[in-house]
Amino acid sequence: TEISMVLYATSLLMLHLNLPKCTLKVSRDSADRLKVFDTLRKKYVALTPEEYVRQHFVNYLINDLHYPVGLTANEVTIKLNDTTKRCDTVVWDKTGRPVMIVEYKAPAIAITQEVFDQIVRYNMVLHADYIVVSNGLQHFCCRLDYTNNTYQFIPQIPDYNALIIGASEN
Repeated sequence: TEISMVLYATSLLMLHLNLPKCTLKVSRDSADRLKVFDTLRKKYVALTPEEYVRQHFVNYLINDLHYPVGLTANEVTIKLNDTTKRCDTVVWDKTGRPVMIVEYKAPAIAITQEVFDQIVRYNMVLHADYIVVSNGLQHFCCRLDYTNNTYQFIPQIPDYNALIIGASEN
């Protein structure tokens, strides 16, 4: 119903995340479903709670941490054990090597071991140096050390220059 759609949209757009505020370009499709413009995919996509987190997080990466738009992509397809999977966001260095994978969940979804297992499976294909998991309220960032087969949680998401310096040490 239209009233429930308006209430849903209002509650979603009023949701406070642990990320800088950003302006989202929102519209409705012919079936009256809410869509948000994804600047990386250059198209409108369904505005779900997870997508709301993704749009805010990508905005944070690009506008606050200086991640290059041209080296950042959403919904990146990978092949894992004969199945097709999609990484929520991947960031590359200037040579085309993946340096970060980000997995998003809706704010109501707890960040659990299952979520980390999911992103680690994806990283078996990409071998990025950093993995990040966020539900918009909590963010976890790990730096992977392939030389010593270890990982370290770091307290904040590095800006792009620090990310590249850290990745080059691997």
